[in-house]
Amino acid sequence: MSDEKWFVEHFDSAGTAFGLRLKAKLEAVQTEYQHIEMWETDTFGYLMTIDGATMVTSRDNFLYHEMMSHPVLFSHPAPKRVVIIGGGDCGTLREVLRHPGVEKATQIDIDEMVTRLSEKYFPELCESNNDPRAELLFIDGVKWMRECEAGTIDVIIVDSTDPVGPAEGLFKADFFRDCHRVLRDGGIIVQQSESPLLHSDSIIRDLHVNMREAGFSSTQTLPFPQPCYPSGWWSCTMAGKGTDVTRFREQDAAAKPFETQYYTADIHRGALTLPPFMKKALS
Repeated sequence: MSDEKWFVEHFDSAGTAFGLRLKAKLEAVQTEYQHIEMWETDTFGYLMTIDGATMVTSRDNFLYHEMMSHPVLFSHPAPKRVVIIGGGDCGTLREVLRHPGVEKATQIDIDEMVTRLSEKYFPELCESNNDPRAELLFIDGVKWMRECEAGTIDVIIVDSTDPVGPAEGLFKADFFRDCHRVLRDGGIIVQQSESPLLHSDSIIRDLHVNMREAGFSSTQTLPFPQPCYPSGWWSCTMAGKGTDVTRFREQDAAAKPFETQYYTADIHRGALTLPPFMKKALS
């Protein structure tokens, strides 16, 4: 909801809310799939919302995009072929293509308008869209994964919205089975996995169960701060196909040939250590 001065997103199930003071409402578009709005805020730059839920802001998106990409890519020994399901704002794609060893990154988002609005309002996130290694598809990611050739992908990044509406199928065991089949041996999937504080004993726990049921041999959740999302604390969950996702190329991460605003080898190492309440919820 919003009034003339504030955008406020209520999280009724948690009894909390998040608000940003507004300068202006810039655009509103109803697509075949969802209602997208663009705002200019007072302190967080531009804000994109989808169906009334905060998606991305100029100020804090680096936290999410860096943690959705660099931990999984440094956990794989040599990622060359990467697929991003969702990710229409293109920030994760940009981070993936910072890795010089990546030969091709395919981004599959069902709603092209997310990308077109991002190109207009978040051009810094879209600076790699014309990279010759980038492929942008605007189709159903679940269907694409179901039809993809087995053993052809190194890393799958599921950069989705909440597990409702178009993204609901991206949290199901059947989808993870398709991902397991598509990944090469040693491949890794990472899925955005909501708030550790609000969802450890529900969405995050179920993700671990579904990923292991699909055949993945190891799973690991990594928490990180995300001020604009429910509780201000978010997570991603990795699963490895015959590989241990609690280990990563620490020396390579420490010597990465690009700058980041949040991710470091030390941050990665720390994120692998879960607080006791999460360990209990996931045991």
